[in-house]
Amino acid sequence: MRLLELAFLAPAVVYLLAFFGYPVVQNLLMGFQDYTTRTFVTGEAPWVGLDNYATVLGDPSFGRTALNTAIFTVGSIAGQFVLGLAIAVFFRRRFPLGNLLRSLLLLPWLIPLIAASAVWGWILDRDNGVLNQVLGALGIVSGSPGWLTDTSLALVAVIVVNIWIGIPFNTTILYAGLQDIPEELYEAGSLDGATGWRAFRHITWPLLRPVVTVVLVLGVVYTLKVLDVILGLTQGGPAGATQTLAVQSYSLSFTQFEFGLGAAVGNVLIVVSLVFAVLYLRANRRAVDE
Repeated sequence: MRLLELAFLAPAVVYLLAFFGYPVVQNLLMGFQDYTTRTFVTGEAPWVGLDNYATVLGDPSFGRTALNTAIFTVGSIAGQFVLGLAIAVFFRRRFPLGNLLRSLLLLPWLIPLIAASAVWGWILDRDNGVLNQVLGALGIVSGSPGWLTDTSLALVAVIVVNIWIGIPFNTTILYAGLQDIPEELYEAGSLDGATGWRAFRHITWPLLRPVVTVVLVLGVVYTLKVLDVILGLTQGGPAGATQTLAVQSYSLSFTQFEFGLGAAVGNVLIVVSLVFAVLYLRANRRAVDE
């Protein structure tokens, strides 16, 4: 029986090792090597120790890139979670066409990100964008704001687009968590005056916390490595205003062909993701125990 169980698990284990384990290990090793286009010709990738990390961390633009990454991650997660939770709570009520609207809400999640970026690029275009035309017609703005070309607006615009893309995921998971909360608890709470905000604070939120933990941890890990949305909208510009660590890793690896430096930045992202996940899960476990 034990052998049969292992036989069923073996394909999944082999798949994970081949397509997840090996790339991660290889990326970790490349971070300590001088891995460039020459390596493909000579087959040599000399070990350089921590030189790649010293180069990356010593780059004058690294501080701004790290700050952009933090702002992009925090802004995206906050917007996605708050709006996703609000929509999930709203859809908990039954009303006509509710199922249809929930299905339509998944569209941003189903559309290929490159296609979504192209559409949003058209919407946010400075000269011919729909957004500027609508805002101008309503008299809300004067002139044509460069949502994707102004260094003070580009990062905000990219965050808004990423929030739009991430809302369906948050809503779906949180809505599923809300469905598991027994209705009897709300009925009992209403007898004690726990309605509205009090019901959410004392019933919904405590029972939803395990789901919230999953949503936030997965959201942060995913957002830290967001690449296609930024490349599709701004390519990290203007003047590095939207460059994140993920974009820098891509640029070093596939534009400058400094694969060792790109891997080093990627490893920094892996460490940041792991540290956040461990700290958040530990803090959440401590709060639950208390």
